[in-house]
Amino acid sequence: MSQAQLMDGTGLARRIVDETAKRAADLTERTGVAPCLATVLVGEDPASVTYVRMKQNRSRKAGIESRHVALPAGTSTAELVGTLTALSADPTVHGILLQHPMGHHIDERAAFEAIAPKKDVDGVTLASFSAMSFGLPGFASCTPGGIMRLLDEYDVDPAGKRAVVVGRSAILGKPVGMLLLGRDATVTYCHSRTADLSAVVREADIVVAAVGRPRLIRGEDIKPGAVVVDAGYNPGNIGDVDFDSARERASLITPVPGGVGPMTIATLLAQTVEAATRQTGA
Repeated sequence: MSQAQLMDGTGLARRIVDETAKRAADLTERTGVAPCLATVLVGEDPASVTYVRMKQNRSRKAGIESRHVALPAGTSTAELVGTLTALSADPTVHGILLQHPMGHHIDERAAFEAIAPKKDVDGVTLASFSAMSFGLPGFASCTPGGIMRLLDEYDVDPAGKRAVVVGRSAILGKPVGMLLLGRDATVTYCHSRTADLSAVVREADIVVAAVGRPRLIRGEDIKPGAVVVDAGYNPGNIGDVDFDSARERASLITPVPGGVGPMTIATLLAQTVEAATRQTGA
């Protein structure tokens, strides 16, 4: 069997951002309103600071204004909720992104729920998860939304396929499983307590690895011809899938980096412009 084709998230993300920039420019021309994304960061985690700066730069390139709110590491849950509530009420802000991590002392769910659903362009609220689960209008979690767009780009129809999601986080594993289910895949969730993970993965037509453990999924675990989406990112640009061995058996596979990562930011920007469009009634 020949090596798997690479799913180029970088190229697709570039096209999405270009389309988003055109939509943003059109919205500004018609309404005089520029889409605005507010990023909120608690503390100074180096990776988070870098990630937020990258999102701000990408926003500007897409014609989206960026407003950054930097809060000290000691910020309380109540103070963070107050900040997010104020941004939710600000008509000049169309999308809100609360960056992880935010400290163990913060009630993460309370913070997320302070974001108005119409501005939840990162898809982290209960309202957004419900919309994803029921196929209703709303904003998808960005990485799952990006994964679905990537599957569409490569003509992967989940209908009737067995999809195995390794990981059950609230903003990646769980929502991507619901999106796949909504597209008529038969979905199995795996996690740290799954017995004989390899045996479950071997049955999958579509594998989404999203657990944060380097090279957890090996080539021998991959069903020949399966589609492998590696949404993991570990130090050293290593994914959750052992890329070299998995590529020998899969039909399609995402590289790390250059696969899922760029799609996450592209989805965030596209959803910010969509949020601005809805809020302006344009």
